[in-house]
Amino acid sequence: MKNRRLFSQSFCAQIFCGLLLAMVAFGLSSCGVRYYKFPQYTFANRPVPPSKLDTRVMVGVTVNGGLGSLEILDAKRDIRGSLFNANTTFSISGYAAGYPSMIFNFPEQVMGYVYAKNDGSLTKVDYGKEASAGSGGSLPANTDSIAVPLGFSHVYAAVSASGVLVVIDNTTGRTFALNLPNVYRVAANQGDTVVLAMVRNSNTLYRLIKLNANQPAVPGAVDCQPLALPVYCVVPVPDSTTKPSLDRPVGAYFSLDGSTAYVLNCGQECGGNASSVTMLQQGALRIDNFPTSTNYPSPVTGSVAVPGGATAVLSSGTTLYIAGQQLQPDGLFTGFLSTMDLASNTITGQYSISDGYHTKLLFGDDNTLWIGSQGCATGERAKLKQNYNCLTRFDMGAKTAAVVPSVNPSDPNSRVPYPNANENQYYYGDLTGLCWVQNKHKMYTAYGGQVHAFNTADGSEINNSLITVQGTALDVAYLDAITNDAN
Repeated sequence: MKNRRLFSQSFCAQIFCGLLLAMVAFGLSSCGVRYYKFPQYTFANRPVPPSKLDTRVMVGVTVNGGLGSLEILDAKRDIRGSLFNANTTFSISGYAAGYPSMIFNFPEQVMGYVYAKNDGSLTKVDYGKEASAGSGGSLPANTDSIAVPLGFSHVYAAVSASGVLVVIDNTTGRTFALNLPNVYRVAANQGDTVVLAMVRNSNTLYRLIKLNANQPAVPGAVDCQPLALPVYCVVPVPDSTTKPSLDRPVGAYFSLDGSTAYVLNCGQECGGNASSVTMLQQGALRIDNFPTSTNYPSPVTGSVAVPGGATAVLSSGTTLYIAGQQLQPDGLFTGFLSTMDLASNTITGQYSISDGYHTKLLFGDDNTLWIGSQGCATGERAKLKQNYNCLTRFDMGAKTAAVVPSVNPSDPNSRVPYPNANENQYYYGDLTGLCWVQNKHKMYTAYGGQVHAFNTADGSEINNSLITVQGTALDVAYLDAITNDAN
């Protein structure tokens, strides 16, 4: 009798559970909750990817420097894989390079380029298929800087180790290596009409020239390749003779109207004298503007001193946001964000931000600007026992800056919310990847070798326990962004 009673109770419990699950499923469907359901007409007619995710962040991951992958996270729900199967993860199929350190993201074109530092491979990625789309060209390993203009007709790279400026010309299927010792930065406008190169420990700026068929090498060229029948030449850009302003140039911003190139001068942070922004006429820098003598005029139209430093730049259309470091009396550097009004070419503000060499600037939701850097633990903030992490949230309305995550190294009870493997309670490490998950009020990062995500509204960190990756996170990209400006 006892066993029969237990069987009856168990049977009733199973029926009850079955009914409960059916009711829950009916309730979810009747309320319109449909997970991983795409609309009939997708945004910009984009294909539905195999993962069925519509808010994807791709992460470049390496395990030991020789084994790498491109992992896909669900940034809507902040999880690694499927909502229904915690053990299911998604990645870019066919990708096998070992150290995917740079992602060049073009969500408007539903594709991207990924550079692997260990072997120099440049791989195209099809976002719709979530698969490798073949080679985008071959570059030397440990390339310092890469520029991929919209249109993908060319890829430009600066390689200081071999002292060459590389041009991958996809219009002809040829690759050219122009000799330019110590070249380590390259910048190109989106129209692919201006290409600038910068040399380490030098105040000289260089530009690329594309020759016409059977045209001889231009006068004053540092190098032209091939030597017999040259196609490309690299020539120096003359500074102003009355008031020279180029001082360790490291980057450039090109105005959307095609009139001006704003060149960043690193100054003291790079061993020079003073940081600034130099304005040059874009027309004089075009790849089809051929010098006829070595005394051609300077395209420099003016310069603006930026005492806070200048290594990274981003424009809102009316304001230039410039990040860098300023030398302090004790010999250490500390970070600043400077704002420059583009109408008057004047500095309008300077704000304290994270220390370190700044390479990342990105707008976010809630009227915010996010700034990332590397090597933050050796600056003025660490000496003063202030928050010395490598990410800053800048409120563009209130004009206030805060280093995130919020932590106080002077307080032994203070800790970063989600420590990395090194278990440093105050410091995550270098910020090497940054992407804006548009309209979701989130920023995803590769921060200290792991994925960390933040709320744009207040800078608080999202629990990253379900978005961490197995290995070292090198870079991140938001694949489903509305525009290419999200990375």
